[in-house]
Amino acid sequence: MTFHYLESADDPRVSDYTRLTDVHLRKVREPAEGMYIAESSRVLRRALAAGHVPRSFFLAEKWLADLADVFDRFPDVPVYVGSAALLEEITGFHLHRGAMAAMHRPAPVPLPELLAGARRVAVLEDIVDHTNVGAIFRSAAALGVDAVLVSPRCGDPLYRRSVRVSMGTVFQVPWARLESWPADLGALREQGFTVAALELTGDAVDLDELAARNPDKLALVLGTEGAGMSADTLAAVDLAVKIPMRAGVDSLNVAAASAVAFWELRPKG
Repeated sequence: MTFHYLESADDPRVSDYTRLTDVHLRKVREPAEGMYIAESSRVLRRALAAGHVPRSFFLAEKWLADLADVFDRFPDVPVYVGSAALLEEITGFHLHRGAMAAMHRPAPVPLPELLAGARRVAVLEDIVDHTNVGAIFRSAAALGVDAVLVSPRCGDPLYRRSVRVSMGTVFQVPWARLESWPADLGALREQGFTVAALELTGDAVDLDELAARNPDKLALVLGTEGAGMSADTLAAVDLAVKIPMRAGVDSLNVAAASAVAFWELRPKG
């Protein structure tokens, strides 16, 4: 194993890690280059456990011993080591969660394969806040959602903030990005799914009412905060469902609402 000690923030070998705080740059660059960033030793290990392949490792010297077993597993993957100040200059923020790794993105899973055997699917429409995306994935993993589909304009589940907030559970839940929205909802219906929008509409049924129906296959569509779900999407679903509120509160944060809905709508038998 060879460790590469960095001396300059302009070192071209660590270009994968430059300007990590530039969201607009990274959300275009990372998918285009077939990569993503795993931030923190815990997330990095979860990515490797899921079978993802590293391009390189990037860390301060004090973390080397903690990941010695990982480096032994990937002796041909470069390990870049630098001072805390230099690493911060490269990335744009202070690294305090251990190592980072640039990872190869796994190949997309075809939609029919993703849906095979699934009973509960979450569908995210245009949720661009990466914190919410990551939190929804964490709830999906914890509460038995079999797959997640994201609309063409939805935030990247493998953007580092999404990955970090999900605590790496984004690697556990199969997901795919849809190409035609909302037309691709028809593919769910063809596979026998009831498609429900979690949205406050005049004809929305209460969450517990839909849970009592216990549909064999259910796809729950979650819309972006603020604007809410698009009219075209509402026209494409089978029904709308709402969480009954008290004390004059009209809605929950979409990530919180997803956890409530995933739990209540889990398959019963």
